[in-house]
Amino acid sequence: MTSVKTVATHEVVRAAYPRPVTERDEVGMAVGKAIDETLSRYSYEFALSRRPTRTAMERHATEVLDRELADADLPLVAEDRAHQLATIFAVIHAFRRSDLMGLGRPRSRLILINEEVGVYAQPDYWDGQARFYEMKSYHADPTPPDVRLQLQLFQCAFPKFQAFLACFDRHAVPVTTTIEEVAPLDVAVTEKVLGLALATGREKGIDKVLEYVDTFAVRYTIPG
Repeated sequence: MTSVKTVATHEVVRAAYPRPVTERDEVGMAVGKAIDETLSRYSYEFALSRRPTRTAMERHATEVLDRELADADLPLVAEDRAHQLATIFAVIHAFRRSDLMGLGRPRSRLILINEEVGVYAQPDYWDGQARFYEMKSYHADPTPPDVRLQLQLFQCAFPKFQAFLACFDRHAVPVTTTIEEVAPLDVAVTEKVLGLALATGREKGIDKVLEYVDTFAVRYTIPG
């Protein structure tokens, strides 16, 4: 049996770009969770020809937001809650009119480095053949370094796919939508990203038996 240390993509990103989480960040994460969970669920249903209504999507998003705020013990006054819901609903409406509506989410893949460290990677959406998309509900141009690293890890996990960053800026009125292709990785950048992931996995990874990991593995060998 082969033992490997495993980490998630977000752990590699957080280790590379650590920062304290403020209350504002926690509210933003709750809003992001409401958006991500709702769009992922109903985009899948749309792909199955169930044609979810905007009302159903907004209702679900409201339930997720309230749950996330309660779990984080972050009560919002009625005015602030209404404002956050309005931004969520605006993103939902923009997403429904985009090319991403109806796309599914790929299964997680394992970036296996030197048969020693595995990084779980799962972008938000894909077409199942040639493209994957990572979505943000804010304007990410220029691309922040943590988002760039996240995308680079996804590119390592899906090396034959074109990568796209889809931004639905909830802070803009009306919401602006941009879907832009991410430049392919060259050899030097790939080795740098994998080296960072290898170091993070060695330090923070959880031991697992590779033969028991039911995830498609993309293997790399790098120096070190």
